[in-house]
Amino acid sequence: MAGWDKKLLWCFMLLLAGAAAQPVMYPPHVCAVSRSTVTLPCTFTPNDTFNHTPSSVEVRIQVIRVRWCQNHQICHGSTPNVYDSRSPNDNNHRYRYLGDLKKNCTLQIINVNKMEDEATLRFRMEVNYTLGHFTGTSGVNVTVTERTKLKIVSSRDNRHVAEGQTVTLQCSANCTFNQLDVSWFRDGHLLSESGPALLLGPLTAEDSGNYTCMLKNTENLPSEPYSLSVTDKKEGQHGDLPLIVGVVLGVLLAVVALIVVLLIIKRKRAAEKNQRDVGGEEPPKVPEEVYSNIVTFDPQGGGHLDVEDVSYASVQFQQQNQRRAPELSVIYSSVASRG
Repeated sequence: MAGWDKKLLWCFMLLLAGAAAQPVMYPPHVCAVSRSTVTLPCTFTPNDTFNHTPSSVEVRIQVIRVRWCQNHQICHGSTPNVYDSRSPNDNNHRYRYLGDLKKNCTLQIINVNKMEDEATLRFRMEVNYTLGHFTGTSGVNVTVTERTKLKIVSSRDNRHVAEGQTVTLQCSANCTFNQLDVSWFRDGHLLSESGPALLLGPLTAEDSGNYTCMLKNTENLPSEPYSLSVTDKKEGQHGDLPLIVGVVLGVLLAVVALIVVLLIIKRKRAAEKNQRDVGGEEPPKVPEEVYSNIVTFDPQGGGHLDVEDVSYASVQFQQQNQRRAPELSVIYSSVASRG
């Protein structure tokens, strides 16, 4: 009994080792439009060898079977499959395996319907050694919607493209990020190209028009039209000339305006400086009242006269330099009394 427990423990450890070394990579969620075709991208990395630890024997691994199942955690034994590489005749015809037995495990579902295909799908690989089997337990959760909004995204920002150039139009949906099976139209006429990407080029005038995309085999509405205008090659070469000229003129005007502002500021500061230099000198002090020496006498008798009869002398101020303090020259005249 103890031997069986030991073997089970070893098997469990080996399964854990296989899970860590053999990952399966696919998106956690995919949204599909009813009656369209949806692709589930998937990759896996099988081991080249497997080490049987109890006996220390290294076994060379080879993938011999791949399976996809719905809503089952391991997809082993008699679990119903949507695809089984060992029983190709029993597979659901709407499920196509686009992968191989090495690394690619991509699955495609045609004519998706909500009743049968809305589920969690998981991939399982089986090898020539039982302990090397592995299932990607995370799975892909597929949801199905009746309609989705389509839109066209261009590889160029400008809808006006010159002749001889190329442009790629991409049809995308809000519901899904995977490859869409779509039809393309120009001005309402069906184009021979299909697929989510439409490559146009080298462009000619005939490629101008309104482009729309629509999911095949669905009742989904077409995308909003994308208007593409193919211009003459020479016109396309000079189409940006007015814009370039406008930008250059705008830059020049900005530089000139900046220079004018700087000159105005410079002159204003110079004027303020001159005003401070002139205003900093003290103005000459002029005596408010300058009187001559007053002498009162009588020219005949030599006696003094009354003060009331005194006349004032004339006073002259002479300013030799405007910027220097003036030298005052006072000329006194004799004062004589009048009898």
